[in-house]
Amino acid sequence: MSDNGTLWPLETPSQEGLADGVVLLRNFCGSDAASLLQEIDTIAAVAPFRQLTVPGGHTMSVAMTNTGTFGWTSDRAGYRYTTNDPLSDRPWQPMPRSFLALAELAATEAGFAPFTPNACLINRYAVGAKLSLHQDKDELDYTHPIVSVSLGLPATFLLGSLQRSDTPRRIRIESGDVMVWGGPARLIYHGVAPIRPGSHPLTGSFRINLTFRCVMH
Repeated sequence: MSDNGTLWPLETPSQEGLADGVVLLRNFCGSDAASLLQEIDTIAAVAPFRQLTVPGGHTMSVAMTNTGTFGWTSDRAGYRYTTNDPLSDRPWQPMPRSFLALAELAATEAGFAPFTPNACLINRYAVGAKLSLHQDKDELDYTHPIVSVSLGLPATFLLGSLQRSDTPRRIRIESGDVMVWGGPARLIYHGVAPIRPGSHPLTGSFRINLTFRCVMH
């Protein structure tokens, strides 16, 4: 149960405006979760999940891979997008049509059409994994939104503002929820609190997140 007494997960899709330019689509793709996860398994068989090193030297607690024309990566040299997987030097797997359709539909529902992502970061959170407050600013075009899809274990999304020093709101998100932000909120600080122990019928002890972005035209 959430802080405001709402039971999770919601049984029917709904929409919540969380801030100017931030929309939460509750249970937007819950019925598609199993097929989305099958696609992820296919992608990860070619481009396995890996825990990246950040420029400061520490290893991220979140494991990740990518699909699409561009993939996000990090090492001691910095954050960047690449057209090839650094582990294999082969192009990232093409983005599945179901992924593209979901991202486009969610962006439209949130008021950010047209949106055609060319990168999808696939993050896998084990229990205890987290994502510190940050901005998504490695893209070359900020006119397009970010579409973030949650699958598996629930999480607490940290919704900040354009100022890192502001205390973020804590938003409970469940499997099938989609968060979309753009426009005046495109560069908000955001993160994910440590994942709590649990088990989900589709993902076991993991949370999976798909983050769709348009790196450049």
